[in-house]
Amino acid sequence: MSFAIPMHRIHILHSFSVVFLYWFYMATVQKPVSSSESDPRCANIDEKKRKRMLSNRESARRSRMKKQKLLEDLVNEVSALQKNNTQICEKIKFTTQRFVKMEASNSVLRAQIIELTESLQSLNSILHMAEDGSGYDVDIPEISVPLMKPWQLPCSTQPICSTFDG
Repeated sequence: MSFAIPMHRIHILHSFSVVFLYWFYMATVQKPVSSSESDPRCANIDEKKRKRMLSNRESARRSRMKKQKLLEDLVNEVSALQKNNTQICEKIKFTTQRFVKMEASNSVLRAQIIELTESLQSLNSILHMAEDGSGYDVDIPEISVPLMKPWQLPCSTQPICSTFDG
């Protein structure tokens, strides 16, 4: 369950916060001049505040430098990854082109297998007729099973395509 705070209440709350912070700042920072000059404890507190402020500034500077270094490292890493990605995409493109060429070559070879198988079957038929007609015993070679059914040879007919628009 969420509660919506009306905008006029947010403005009042913001105004109150600003007034409170100003009052707190004035109460803690501004001391009467005479008391800090006469009281050595106040001088000691002012010196501690000054040292703490310097320490905080130095810490903030180191933090900014560390953040800047981290940003530079991330930018360099992004650049290296983009370069690596480009190289990989080029390899994919090259490999895809080789695959398409090999698939075309395989298609030609499959067509040749079919043609040669049909020629072999025709020649075997002629040899069978010659053997039956002449009475001679002719040695007719067997046709291997894969060549008889070239459509059953293990092959892929779908090319692998890259969808990268690099």
